[in-house]
Amino acid sequence: MTALVITGTGAVSAAGVGMEALVKALAEDERPRADPAALYPDPLPYQAVPALSDFSVRALLGRKGTSFFDRATSLAVVACGQAIEDSQVTLGEQVRCRMGVALGTTVGSLRSSSEYSRETLVAERPYLVNPVLFPNTVMNCAAGQAAIWHKLHGVNSTVAGGRLGFLDALRYAVNLLRRKHADAMLVGAVEEFTPQRAWAHYRLGAPGLPGEAAAVFMLERSGAIPPDGRPPLAELAAVTGGFHPGGDPAGLGQRLAECVGHALHLARLSPSQVRYVGTSECQGPGDEQVAKAALGGSLPAAVRSLDVAAVLGDCGAVSAGLQLAALLARYFEDPAPAVLAGWTVDGGYQVAVIKEPAHAGAHRQ
Repeated sequence: MTALVITGTGAVSAAGVGMEALVKALAEDERPRADPAALYPDPLPYQAVPALSDFSVRALLGRKGTSFFDRATSLAVVACGQAIEDSQVTLGEQVRCRMGVALGTTVGSLRSSSEYSRETLVAERPYLVNPVLFPNTVMNCAAGQAAIWHKLHGVNSTVAGGRLGFLDALRYAVNLLRRKHADAMLVGAVEEFTPQRAWAHYRLGAPGLPGEAAAVFMLERSGAIPPDGRPPLAELAAVTGGFHPGGDPAGLGQRLAECVGHALHLARLSPSQVRYVGTSECQGPGDEQVAKAALGGSLPAAVRSLDVAAVLGDCGAVSAGLQLAALLARYFEDPAPAVLAGWTVDGGYQVAVIKEPAHAGAHRQ
């Protein structure tokens, strides 16, 4: 079976624009914080949040074509561009026709859909609204605009998976590549920080602070896009998942542990070879129990975890993507196998396994 390799990364987060800023913040355990009032004049239920207060899509991409981008779209388009550039791929017409986009999210841009819906209710009759803003209200806006901006003509999909958003999109992209519906996929996830998302986070009683980010990766079938031999960063060795009805922590943890074992089997790895693990950071009372049941017996005690939420906040669908980005940054010094695991309160779960590519000496410096 042809290997699936990650050849490029892109990240925009509270730490800043680009992988270098992300790696620096995580390595130094710096907690970027922004005053919500600096972002929005309306009062928010947080004094300081992990948000990118100085992010400007116009400064990065120019004014033409970006005037009606909402924040989620802006973050995604920039991160996709970074992943393309980092992959060193030459975007000829044949390549563009076989390259797609798959993005995970929770609800897309909650601000855009909320404000557009409100205007249809409060505007003077006949309740006319600006049609140019309508595309921002649908969840696939960010993925669609990323494809338009970067002129990609392949499969374009958005997966609404909540905390599993990135891993769901990753599994979706893997299925497409395995079936040769595409040669390469930009796969990632995006969450924006807006007053609407802040209030939703607050009203739901979610712990911690809401964050925002976009993380995107170039995933290819090895050798499918010329020139063959572009150095991969890592191999995506397995992605699998399932659903546990009821979502009770003990049962979910057991099913997740079985899924981890199955994923390692598919990757031809033993649990003792795993060096890092990234999980859905604990959000609810049962999450700690799930993590302990799922990983305590299936992975060695010495395994090191990747904690992103403590630094960048609750980034929802992007959490696992940020963990993968942090992991790949370590591959230059320690290209060790890693497990990414995620789950939701309703019982969904996904597991991905990353390992060193076949040609270890090809890593970019």
